[in-house]
Amino acid sequence: QVQLVESGGGSVQAGGSLRLSCERSSKTFSTNYMGWFREAPGKEREGVAAIYTENGRTYYLDPVKGRFTISQDNAKTTVYLEMNSLKPEDTAMYYCAADAGVTTVFEGLGLRGQGTQVTVS
Repeated sequence: QVQLVESGGGSVQAGGSLRLSCERSSKTFSTNYMGWFREAPGKEREGVAAIYTENGRTYYLDPVKGRFTISQDNAKTTVYLEMNSLKPEDTAMYYCAADAGVTTVFEGLGLRGQGTQVTVS
C-alpha cells in the first residue's frame, strides 16, 4: 500500500518562509497527482497546491498564488511546497495528499499523510 510521509512545517513570523516535503513510498497511477490541502479551526478544508507528477503541471488555489511553489524531485516520488511571504491566515494543519485527480487531492478524498502544523504569527 502506498504511503505518504511528510516533513517540514513549524512556526514562523509573518513574511517568513517554510518548506514542506512529501514522499510517496511507490509510484502508482492512482497517486500521480500529489499536493497539499490544509485545515484550520473554524474554517473549511482548503486545497493549496498540486502537481501532476507525470508532466510537472502545477495547480494553485488563489490564496497562495505567487507565494507558494510546488515542485518534485527527478524520481517523481517526492514533492515540495515552498511557502514564502507567509501570512497569519496560512496557519493550519497541512496534509500531503495523492490521488488520480487534482480535485480529489484538494478535497483530501484520496491518500493522505499524517499532517504537519504550520503556524504564522
